[in-house]
Amino acid sequence: MPYQHPEYLISAAELNARIDDPDLRVYDSTVYLRPSEKGPYRAESGEQTFRTGHVPGAMFLDLINAASDTTTGLGFSLPIPGQLESLFQDLGIEHESEVVIYSTDNMMWATRAWWLLHYCGHPNVRVLNGGYRAWVASDLDVSDQTTAYPEGSFTVDVNVDRFADKDTVFDAIGDDAVCTVNALAPSMHSGESAVSYGRPGHIAGSINVFYDDLLLDGHFRRSEDLVAVLANKGLLQAPKVISYCGGGIAATIDAFACLLVGQEQVAVYDGSMSEWVKDASLPLELGP
Repeated sequence: MPYQHPEYLISAAELNARIDDPDLRVYDSTVYLRPSEKGPYRAESGEQTFRTGHVPGAMFLDLINAASDTTTGLGFSLPIPGQLESLFQDLGIEHESEVVIYSTDNMMWATRAWWLLHYCGHPNVRVLNGGYRAWVASDLDVSDQTTAYPEGSFTVDVNVDRFADKDTVFDAIGDDAVCTVNALAPSMHSGESAVSYGRPGHIAGSINVFYDDLLLDGHFRRSEDLVAVLANKGLLQAPKVISYCGGGIAATIDAFACLLVGQEQVAVYDGSMSEWVKDASLPLELGP
C-alpha cells in the first residue's frame, strides 16, 4: 500500500542521486534535548555537530532561535509569517526549490521544520527518511564545508489551519468531531512519568499515539502500518485531528504521519503542554 503523499519523503539514495541539482536546497535542522533542572528538557543546537559533518551542500536551519518566537518563554513558538519568510529567503529558498530537511538526533526536528515550510505554503518540501543516520549508513559522502545558497525570493502564503491555539484545543474537549492526540510517551500521557511539564497528565479527552510508535529504525513505518496504528486510535476516521506534545515538536511526527496516509484535516497545537499547564483552569486528566 503506497503512501497517499509519498512526495513528502525522500530516501538517502534518491537524495544522493539529486545532490547536484541546482534547484535542490538541503537543510539540517538538528536539535538535541538535554536534561534540565528548570524543566523536562533543555534544547541544544545541533549546529556544532553539523559543522563536523553533514550532507554535502546542506545549510543549517536554526529551529531554536531563527525559526521561533523567542519572546513567549515556551520555546519553539510559531513566529509571525514575516520572520519565517525572511529566514527562508536568507536560507536561499525559492518557490521552485526542491527543499529537503533532515535531522540527526530525532526525526521530529525535521518534521517540525517541514511543518513550518508546509504551513508557509511551500509546494515541494521533503523529509529525509531515516535522517542523517540513514545517509551515513548508506556510506554516502559527507562534508564539513560551509555552503551558502544565493538569497531566495520565496514568499509565504500561510495555511492557518495547520496550527491550533489554546482556545481551539479547549473548544475541542467533548467535541466528537475532533480527535485530540498526545504524541508523548505513554507514561507522560498517563501522568506516571517522573518528568512533567509542570502538571502531570494529558489534556482532557485526548488520546495517546506515541510518536515513536510511528517510526522504525528512525524511518517512518510503511503506509499499511501507519494506517493500522492511526485508524485503531480513530485519527483517520475523525473529521479533524489536533496533535500536541510538550512543545509542538514531537506532535509534528503524528501530524506528518496523518498527512502521509491521507488524513488532511490535521493541525498542531503549537503551545502544547508547555502552554496548557501554565493555566491552572485548563483541565488535565490522569491515567491512560
